[in-house]
Amino acid sequence: MRRRLGQLARDTPAERERYLDLLRALAIAAVVLGHWLIIVIDYDRAGRLTGHSALVDIPAGRPGTWLFQVMPIFFLVGGYANAASLSSHRRRGGRAVDWLLDRTARLLRPTTALILVLAVAALAAQLVGADAEQVRPVIWFATIPLWFLAAYLAVVALTPATYALHRQYGLAVPLVLLVLVAAGDVGRLTGPQETASGSFLFGWLAVHQLGYAWRDTRTGVGNRRGLRRTRLPMGPRVGVGLLLGGFAALLALTLAGPYPVSMVNIPRERLHNMSPPSLALLANAAWQLGLILLLRGPAERWLRRTRPWLLVVAANVVVLTVFLWHITAAVLLVGALHALDALPTPTVGSGAWWLWRLPWLVALGLVLTVLVALFSPIETRGGRPPRLLPRRLRAGPPGGRPGTGPDGRPRGPLGALSRPIPRATVTGAGIAAVVAALLDNSLTAKDAPEALGLPGAAVASYLAGAVVLRWLRAHPPPHGDTPPTGPTPAPHGTTPPTGPGPAAR
Repeated sequence: MRRRLGQLARDTPAERERYLDLLRALAIAAVVLGHWLIIVIDYDRAGRLTGHSALVDIPAGRPGTWLFQVMPIFFLVGGYANAASLSSHRRRGGRAVDWLLDRTARLLRPTTALILVLAVAALAAQLVGADAEQVRPVIWFATIPLWFLAAYLAVVALTPATYALHRQYGLAVPLVLLVLVAAGDVGRLTGPQETASGSFLFGWLAVHQLGYAWRDTRTGVGNRRGLRRTRLPMGPRVGVGLLLGGFAALLALTLAGPYPVSMVNIPRERLHNMSPPSLALLANAAWQLGLILLLRGPAERWLRRTRPWLLVVAANVVVLTVFLWHITAAVLLVGALHALDALPTPTVGSGAWWLWRLPWLVALGLVLTVLVALFSPIETRGGRPPRLLPRRLRAGPPGGRPGTGPDGRPRGPLGALSRPIPRATVTGAGIAAVVAALLDNSLTAKDAPEALGLPGAAVASYLAGAVVLRWLRAHPPPHGDTPPTGPTPAPHGTTPPTGPGPAAR
């Protein structure tokens, strides 16, 4: 593995924006550390394990979420990466639908592993005597990271359309999305919370669009002026302006305005900044972007050194596995300590509680290291998935195999799926099934009695969508549908750093 990482680092193109890979690695570290720090596990009056956020008991810690809430950074990096990858795919003559199939595969392989392992664990727990009502909260807790995948998959699915909007209208697009978020906030402040449902998409899309603009600045593409410019201004003055302006807006919105201070959800608050993204969250993203721009030059020079860059490459190779399994690491550690009757439960905020944070973090790190060693090969493996149909139904060369026509397509409905419009339609349906399943799990009550620990309909919908997408990816259009081109190597070799998507050239 060390030799392979070294090769990936040496193969890095000179023009790669290494800083974005560093941002992704730091963001995942902030998410993991933030979750682990605020987790509180205790026993209720019946002696059962229960959990909640330490921010409920420590209001003074809520401004700390301004630093640890880094989900916008994932979408910013993802916008850059998706624009780079889609542009490269199209230059090689590929279609957007096939780019989308490849992009979603990188996210779904490790996600599917998590869902299947948790479902099997839930069934096993019930076979040894646990009640479904006891199992569901544990599985719900372990699947907290999946809400991000639902939002990000939706944003990725819209990338061909939103990138086209960016090419035409530039920075006017995120501005319009910002206005829509503001309108949603006004609606939920004066009426029902559902008024702002569209912000679940508008907020993340706004940040994702800025990633497109960052890439145009890097490549020198686009030269319009005004709001239709496609390049992100990145000079020191812009960085300082975003840093100070974003922070001032955040203070005004949270201290003088109606928004809560915490950038993560806390129960019983009238308004949440994360569900859906609010103006306060976007103000928080603005000052973070300003800081990112100011540190870009020194960071890029530092990343030209071999050892720092090797560490960043190593982190990005397993970044999605770390993200998906870090809550499960906490579940396993708590379960082991509970079984040994050795789980400390000091009062939240006390000196003993703070002292417990250090061994707690160390132990969690060890458990997560084991999980990453077990499951990271699913994220990092290359190659095409196995065929899901008998040989006689596979597409072959023109004139070729039984079950195919003279154009190499399978006869009947399977042949239709190799044509652009049906293939795009079925791909969209597969992604929609996966996103709906992840949302269903997040919205289902954490104490609902679910035999699989997750809603049965959600599991069925997810697996159906994932299988459809995998089949389509394993059966690309016959030779001749896509113009032949030479191979283009991945930025770091055969397996680029992953996560929201590799920050390609």
